[in-house]
Amino acid sequence: MSTNNSTITKFKHVSYLWDEAKAASMAGDEVALLIYRSNLLGADLRLTNYGGGNTSCKAMATDPLTGESTEVMWVKGSGGDLGTLKRSGLAALYVDRMHRLKNIYKGLDQEDEMVELLNHCIYDLQSKAPSIDTTLHGFLPFAHIDHLHPDAAIAIAASKDGKKITQELFNGTIGWVEWQKPGFDLGLKLRQCLDENPGIRGIMLGSHGLFTWGDTAYESYLNTLEVIERCAEYLQENIGKKRPVFGGQRMESLPKADRLARAAALAPVLRGYCSSKTKMIGHFTDDDRVLEFINSNDLDRLAPLGTSCPDHFLRTKISPLVLDFSVTEDISVIKEKLGPMFDAYRQMYTDYYNACKHPNSPAIRDTNPVVILYPGIGMFTFAKDKQTARVAAEFYINAINVMKGAEAISSYISLPRQEAFNIEYWLLEEAKLQRMPKPKPLTGRIALVTGSAGGIGKAIAQKFAQEGAVVVINDNDAQRLETAKASFSQQFGADGFAADVLDVTKIDTIRKTFNTAALAFGGVDIVVNCAGLSISKPMEEHTEADWDLLYDVLVKGQFLVTQAGIEVMRKQNMGGDVLNIVSKNALVSGPNNAGYGSAKAAQLHLGRLNAAELGKDHIRVNTVNPDAVISDSKIWEGAWAEGRAKAYGVTVAELPAFYAKRTLLNEIILPEDIANACFAFVGGLLNKATGNVLNIDGGVAMAFVR
Repeated sequence: MSTNNSTITKFKHVSYLWDEAKAASMAGDEVALLIYRSNLLGADLRLTNYGGGNTSCKAMATDPLTGESTEVMWVKGSGGDLGTLKRSGLAALYVDRMHRLKNIYKGLDQEDEMVELLNHCIYDLQSKAPSIDTTLHGFLPFAHIDHLHPDAAIAIAASKDGKKITQELFNGTIGWVEWQKPGFDLGLKLRQCLDENPGIRGIMLGSHGLFTWGDTAYESYLNTLEVIERCAEYLQENIGKKRPVFGGQRMESLPKADRLARAAALAPVLRGYCSSKTKMIGHFTDDDRVLEFINSNDLDRLAPLGTSCPDHFLRTKISPLVLDFSVTEDISVIKEKLGPMFDAYRQMYTDYYNACKHPNSPAIRDTNPVVILYPGIGMFTFAKDKQTARVAAEFYINAINVMKGAEAISSYISLPRQEAFNIEYWLLEEAKLQRMPKPKPLTGRIALVTGSAGGIGKAIAQKFAQEGAVVVINDNDAQRLETAKASFSQQFGADGFAADVLDVTKIDTIRKTFNTAALAFGGVDIVVNCAGLSISKPMEEHTEADWDLLYDVLVKGQFLVTQAGIEVMRKQNMGGDVLNIVSKNALVSGPNNAGYGSAKAAQLHLGRLNAAELGKDHIRVNTVNPDAVISDSKIWEGAWAEGRAKAYGVTVAELPAFYAKRTLLNEIILPEDIANACFAFVGGLLNKATGNVLNIDGGVAMAFVR
């Protein structure tokens, strides 16, 4: 196995990533080489989409029951992603037992039963459950097989003249199998295609994807790249040659900044409509490929057709919703027009379900769109969580690429509606959905916590993320925010949070951060006013600047952030929560505390006033009163701690114990304690509570509200 520069440089449309030295270290371990090859293929989205495709290898292994050598196939199991595949994600099956299943197969009506029977072929009892594609690999005789969904290949597979083009493009060395739902019978069709065309290097599946193979992991990898490269090269040679791409552009996009502002303003409105059944998380993209499609003359013809590849379709629904609005129309006017448009989409989806359903079909699912296209602006996608929404967008871009290529070389054809339904409401898919873990309490919720780069704010944001929410962390300290971003990325991944610099005294940064929330997730459901500072001085030393700073940050900041939050919540029309992190000092008089204590009292009453006003919007406003939360708090750095220690006649080091001793429970209060209190308000058990004050101070009798 050797590689020279000409091998590497001949690829222009895919990435050649094979490392000979790394592969050599796995020599003799075919499963390790399978994992290595799979990860390389999954690392290039031009080769296959996230979670899509599967790979396999066959090798001899010892049968634990007989001690004899037997052929075993390792194949990517149900679920998972090639780019991150590990051994634990593989299913391992006896090859001879799989072949014996042919003896009991009676026809298409038995397809689902055959998947269950694969469990009788399991070699490794700890392996992943076999996927529906298992026999597609098992019935082909090759040692290493790749089944991928590359846009370039599907563009040919989903074109009207796909079979003819495949024959001519590869001089008969790539076979063709017409569209058929994946399963046992399709595995038999693949083997039949091979038997009728001995010596072929792969098979194109109509409207679906590509099978390629080799005697070694490297040969399979190289063969896969070469076939996809040739497909991509052919498309490039033809795109725009016969006619303008997508029939040419019918409109121009707004400038970038204006597009994002427009999208941020509209996203919460769309999210509200898409969440009529279940709270959804959004994603927005104005990728150039999206804009080329949605601004084109062919949009109205192609968009209703839907996608072809089952992987694309399952994540993007039968077709997108296209918004027929100008890019300058007032958002309030659009909001009124959206109602009938969503009603029409839901009716279309209901009619599709009723026309295609079988006697044993699962109940109709959410009738709202997943993909929403806004010409001149971009694409919105909505799903149960951020990752699913983002991946739906990626899949629709795959579909755009497929339509673009297919239209360049022939004409695009999508799955027939009945075939699409049979995939979407497949009983095996339904069973997979039913096995999904129960959603966490805050799944589908978006929380914006001010001052969340450290201390109480960070603990609240972490707690909410742990309970299923996506969070928007922010701080006025950019360096501290960077540290928090690294921590959240490690804990929750890139899809779990967004981050922005926010100064609660500056309205432009507040608006920018709420726009970040809208573009990243679709809006906001929970606003936590946690940003703060403290100044402890005797009256005679307190300056006007001290006073103004305290009231600007604590009172005005709370007001401005709440005001921006409720604007978004009202657009969504789903209610929401505002939590104000105040202090026991709002209720207790103490020395050297005129500015801070009175500002906290103003915060407390502002929360009550907001609760009284916002009930009609089903926006609940509640307050948590901490005391002496010293851990990881900027408030307790420097002068404030020194001031409080001086006021009470103790040292700074003695403050935690001093505060604990004066409580009824003799407890030190930690940031996590405040986070738990916040979760209590928004976790689902107190949905009919508003205007409340919850003290988390270890028990300070003077702070009792009643």
